[in-house]
Amino acid sequence: MAGLLNAGVDVTEADLIIGTSAGATAAAQVTCTPLGELLTAILDAPLPQRGDPDRTSTGRPPPEPVVDHMERTNRIIASARDAADMRRRMGAAALEMAAATDGSGQARWRATVAARLRCHHWPERAVLITAVDARTGEPVVFDRHSGVDLIDAVAASTANGFGVPPFGVGDDRFIDGGYRRNENADLAVGCERVLVLSPFGGRSRHPVEWRMQLAAQVGELRSSGSEVELIFPDGNSLDAFGSDMMDLSRRRPSAQAGYEQGMAHGERLTTFWR
Repeated sequence: MAGLLNAGVDVTEADLIIGTSAGATAAAQVTCTPLGELLTAILDAPLPQRGDPDRTSTGRPPPEPVVDHMERTNRIIASARDAADMRRRMGAAALEMAAATDGSGQARWRATVAARLRCHHWPERAVLITAVDARTGEPVVFDRHSGVDLIDAVAASTANGFGVPPFGVGDDRFIDGGYRRNENADLAVGCERVLVLSPFGGRSRHPVEWRMQLAAQVGELRSSGSEVELIFPDGNSLDAFGSDMMDLSRRRPSAQAGYEQGMAHGERLTTFWR
């Protein structure tokens, strides 16, 4: 987004911003912190080393091995009858794992999320943050009218239920908004123009007939009259990401690659965005 801005396209002026999972953090950040500051903070931060024990010093519990998480969730997806059943099963599995902990992860995770956000209150503009009710499997969309703090909404959307336990808001428990749909771009139905930033390139692990994939969402948007543009990681960005999305040593090169890609897309998107 900082690269797009420097190329003349300010996507933070959007009438609606939708954030899912890690994108929920980004959505909250860009509403109150200049993009240049966010980029500089990443590029100037000390570079952690892969496997550095300090990578969790902000309070996040050590993530379980990526392969274990993928295998566990792949089994749940394979055994589910449909998307709704998958969400219920994901929630039940996450709650079962959380029951074996001492419950201290909730406060730690909220503090971690709060430290990432300069503003702790919902902006006046329309921002949607997605999550899934861990007990019922029902999708949830938070906004400033939901009666849920912005920090809690982001913490809920980023609680994948395994590395981070279900996040509690009152008596409810929530898991990652990506279990609703991967990008949740369909929530922009009715918007004239929709720009989707998809770090995973629109990929989905779910059966095509569940219509979880980005292509299905884009089809719905275009059928409703929206003009849609997509940005997927280019080759340099994919190389910068590496194979482990939880490896913080890749954060700086990923940010730099994203900035350069944004600059490259600026000319193409100028007419579309205006």
